[in-house]
Amino acid sequence: MFDDALTARIRALTDGETDEVALMATLACEIHAADDRCDWTGFYRVTAPEVLKIGPYQGGHGCLTIPFSRGVCGAAARSRQTQVVPDVEAFAGHIACSSSTRSEIVVPVIGAGGRLIGVLDIDSDRPGAFDAADAAVLERILHDVFGQL
Repeated sequence: MFDDALTARIRALTDGETDEVALMATLACEIHAADDRCDWTGFYRVTAPEVLKIGPYQGGHGCLTIPFSRGVCGAAARSRQTQVVPDVEAFAGHIACSSSTRSEIVVPVIGAGGRLIGVLDIDSDRPGAFDAADAAVLERILHDVFGQL
């Protein structure tokens, strides 16, 4: 479950670290292990204008490149707003990186000065797995970890 215990663990593990990839790897591991709703947990990094490339993740293979113009990850990057998708089949333009994905939450990763670093993408093999409470916890974690970088 995404909760205060997860937040505290991540805070302890990442304290003083400034390398974005090391931070992403640690968060992907901790978040994925914390909740059995997570079927795939990882980051897509902004590597060029309007382009996300896969970063550290846990789970099966992910898509390698996602343009801002496509999918749930692209929508989160474009809008800089968390996307909670209870049914990926109902999301216009969803990119099916895995046939087992039923629902998804994607949270933008914003650094200092409003710089978009990437997105955190969590897929579930269950429909309706994530909600606004999950979004709030994940947004707070990402702000605490990446907000000063």
